[in-house]
Amino acid sequence: MSTASVDVPVGTPPAWRRTVVLAVIMGCQLMMVLDTSIVTTALPHVQRELGFTDTSLSWVQNSYALAFGGLLLLGARTGDLLGRRRVFAAGVGLFTAASLMAGLAPSADVLILARVLQGIASAFAIPATLALLVQSFPQPEERTRAISIYSAVIGAGGSAGIIVGGLFTDLLSWRWGMLINVPIGIAVLLLAPRFLPETPRAAGRVDVPGALTVTSGMTALVFGLVSAAESGWTAPVTIATLGAAFALLVAFVLIERRAIQPITPLGLFRDVTRSGAYLVRILIVGAMFSTFYFLSQYLQNVQGFSAVVAGLSYVPLTLMFFAMVYLVRPLSARIGKPLLLLVSLAVAGGGMLWLSAIDTDTPFFSGILPPLLLLGVGQGIAIILLTEFGMTRVAPEDNGAASGLVNTAHQLGGTIGLALLTVVFTAAAANATTSAGAQADAGAYAAVFQFATWFYVLAVVIAAVMVTADRRRGRLSRRRG
Repeated sequence: MSTASVDVPVGTPPAWRRTVVLAVIMGCQLMMVLDTSIVTTALPHVQRELGFTDTSLSWVQNSYALAFGGLLLLGARTGDLLGRRRVFAAGVGLFTAASLMAGLAPSADVLILARVLQGIASAFAIPATLALLVQSFPQPEERTRAISIYSAVIGAGGSAGIIVGGLFTDLLSWRWGMLINVPIGIAVLLLAPRFLPETPRAAGRVDVPGALTVTSGMTALVFGLVSAAESGWTAPVTIATLGAAFALLVAFVLIERRAIQPITPLGLFRDVTRSGAYLVRILIVGAMFSTFYFLSQYLQNVQGFSAVVAGLSYVPLTLMFFAMVYLVRPLSARIGKPLLLLVSLAVAGGGMLWLSAIDTDTPFFSGILPPLLLLGVGQGIAIILLTEFGMTRVAPEDNGAASGLVNTAHQLGGTIGLALLTVVFTAAAANATTSAGAQADAGAYAAVFQFATWFYVLAVVIAAVMVTADRRRGRLSRRRG
């Protein structure tokens, strides 16, 4: 399964400069990925301090997801047209200001507004990060290593956010989870103009009908899934918003087929490797969100862990994510990337299946830590490979759009997975009529992890289709050659 793409005709900068470029891009990526989970362990404290109701509290997370998921593709296209470094810097600047606003928020309404602004900023900055990374590392070997680090940051960011959020919440204040972004953002803004390459402005304009339909459709989809998690799948608002999302996204496809300069070239989906990578990413990120969100609650509500101890429980998982950066290349050279992807998905699925055996008395070191390590190994390798496959055979002018799709799949995976698994948890808890208290809760958490295991099973099936299609493509190419 080849991951070679057309090299950008730029000179190779010295090694120290490439290191700074990678650090700048990773600084941006890390603070924005952290932001999706850093408030998870802090929500009870946020609720008490700012007066959120039980229902409105969910919007601390969902307002960010709505803005981020709805505007990602528009952000990617804007970077292609106006220059990726320019859009990157604008997004980082807005995110930094919004983080300061969130950290100092005097009320619930101000915090929600700040989270929306953070989501908008992420939607414009994050698609530019992968495109700038590909442009800055034209040599295939170095590009592979840089993408591995980039992918590890994405994969580990969710668990790292829970760790950092737990530490800040217990030792300082939940506000530091937002304020920590300010110095990081300032450093990125100071370094970006000097070290990041700029892409020239492209002739053309934003596909306004496409931008409106995809942004509205993605927003309606995320809103509908959030509503399903809160009100149920049959609630009128859920049916209406999901129906609107379907209609808008169908309209988007029809518009893009006729657009002269589409916001998302539909040709990106014709490659089975890329399309499969997007689908598999949605599935495994959705499954992993159950680990972050529900396991954190299980550790605190059933096992009685404090927020800081629950956060520290994710350290082994995070370490495994980053360790995979150094193992992916030698393992790929030995067994090949297609087989490695299948094995990694199977390992992660095995870890999730093991985790589904939890109950009220499950020991952490024998019943929770081992499956977390398996998830870290499998998920860490898979995310790295899927990032590469999502950018496979992409022309330079489409790097921004392809990067946007990679991140869109990641964001949608988390939102869809969390919505579905929340429904599973609620149903399992309601059916636990013969149990009470912690025992009923433990059964509901186990049901979530059982359901999430099927995400990995489906991911393995899709990956097998990817491998088969790519081998067929290779045989055809050799015959023609």
